[in-house]
Amino acid sequence: MDVRSLRYFIAAYECGSISAASRRCHVAQPSISTALVQLEERLGTPLFERHRRGITPTEEGHRLYPLARRVSEGLSAITRLFRTPAPPTPVRLGLMRSLGANRMTSLLKEFIGQGDNLALTLVNPEERCDARIIGEQDLSPGEAFQPIWHDNYCLALPSGHPLGLKSTVALVDLEGLPFIWRQPCAAMEQLATALNAAGLRCQVRARLRTIEYTLGLVAAGVGASLVPAWPDILDRPDVQCRSLEGLDIHQTIGVAYPARQAMPALAPLLQLGSEAWAAEGYA
Repeated sequence: MDVRSLRYFIAAYECGSISAASRRCHVAQPSISTALVQLEERLGTPLFERHRRGITPTEEGHRLYPLARRVSEGLSAITRLFRTPAPPTPVRLGLMRSLGANRMTSLLKEFIGQGDNLALTLVNPEERCDARIIGEQDLSPGEAFQPIWHDNYCLALPSGHPLGLKSTVALVDLEGLPFIWRQPCAAMEQLATALNAAGLRCQVRARLRTIEYTLGLVAAGVGASLVPAWPDILDRPDVQCRSLEGLDIHQTIGVAYPARQAMPALAPLLQLGSEAWAAEGYA
């Protein structure tokens, strides 16, 4: 039984879908699917039930998960135990707001795990830093850019909202609509431009920074909002997501770093970014 298959199993179990596991592990979806099938054949039992909205662990999958976690954590501990200590390498990484806690946690965990004794400090992207994870539109002169994610945006509505009966929502439907506004957010700026051009105005009920808090207020019925079409958002039972008719709002998120000379400690982060971009089908 190979350790990689167990790692993919853990990711699929925790993420609830093959596509989300693919993004976490920075590999293509077929690689995850093949590894899971091989693991099921090796154990002689199905570990997941496949359905349209993702995957659900079987009883055997639930039994395997804590064992797989212990094996994975034990191997990581052995690697750290016998790794030759090196002086800490300070890295200042600027993070734009609204990146999504789950995917950033996964990316940073991989970066720290692959780095050589990193002393990572997270700062605002406007501060002095060695690299920044930002939207491509915010790239500065003299910076190179390694894309990681391409985010398409959709309208998030409270469950049961009348606009949820439509397959797509027209821009004019936002006139007077209670709305949760996020700022700073390049996608929101694109929406504001479209609304102003059409002479429309929604009712702003709150101004927030984080996607997670915004979704909480949408689910509570405070208002609608514009959110990235991530699988975990689309799968929420308390929020309805609809595309905006005639509007293609998106942004590309990636690592911005000095074009002339990127510090060697950034190499694992750039590689992870390249793998994640390839897993999304853009390589």
